[in-house]
Amino acid sequence: MKPEERPYYLSRKMDFLDLYEIHSRAWSPLLAQRYGDDFTEEIIQEARDVLEGLIPELPYIGGDDNPMTRHIIRCSTSLALYKAMKARGKSAEETGKVIYEAVVESVRHMAPTPPPTEEFLAQKREQARRSQERRYPGDWVWEFVEGNGEDFEYGYDFYECGTQKLYHAQGADEFLPFFCYLDFVTYRTPGWSFSRTMTLAEGDETCNFRFGKGGETRKGWPPPFLEEEAR
Repeated sequence: MKPEERPYYLSRKMDFLDLYEIHSRAWSPLLAQRYGDDFTEEIIQEARDVLEGLIPELPYIGGDDNPMTRHIIRCSTSLALYKAMKARGKSAEETGKVIYEAVVESVRHMAPTPPPTEEFLAQKREQARRSQERRYPGDWVWEFVEGNGEDFEYGYDFYECGTQKLYHAQGADEFLPFFCYLDFVTYRTPGWSFSRTMTLAEGDETCNFRFGKGGETRKGWPPPFLEEEAR
C-alpha cells in the first residue's frame, strides 16, 4: 500500500467502530444464548480489538471513488468476530451460524431494497467496466450481465472478489463461504428474486449473481455446502 493510501481507513476508524457496535448488538443475544454472558462480553471486546488491528491492514481499492469500498468495510466486522472466536476454539460454522441468525433478525426490521431503476443499472454497468481496469489488486473484477427477460432480468459475474482476497490474506478461507451465504438473506427486493449457483468461495470460477422478477429470495440454515459435506 502506498503511504498516501494508508490513512484512508484510519481516518474512518470511527465509522468502522460504529458499524461494529451495530453488528455486535445483534450478535450478543445469540452468543449469550450459546456460550453465556461472560463469554459474550469478553468475545465482543476481543473482536473489537481485532477489528482495530485490522483497519490499517485493509486493502485500499480507491476509497470513496469506488462503491465497492463499502463491502471491504462491511466484511471486516464479521472477519473480526471470526478471528476472535477462532482464538477461543470456536469453529467457522459456529461463527457463521451466529452471524447468519443475527442478519435474519436484523433484516426483519429493515425496509426491503427498492426495485432497480434504469439509472441504477447504468451505474452498475459503468462500475463493472471500471473494475476490469484492475487498478487495485485487492478490488473486485466483474461483468454486468444483461438479462433476457425470461430467466433473469440482469446479473453480475464476479471473477475476482475483494472479500475473498482479504479473507485469504487474513487466514480466513474457511469462513468465507459462511459470509458469502449472507447474500441470500440481505438481497430482499419486493417482487424480485436473487439466485447464485456458483461461487468463488466454494471453488467455482465465478460468482454468478442473477436477479429476476417474481418470487422471493429464501434460503435457510444449514447452507447447501454444509449439507454436501455431511453426505
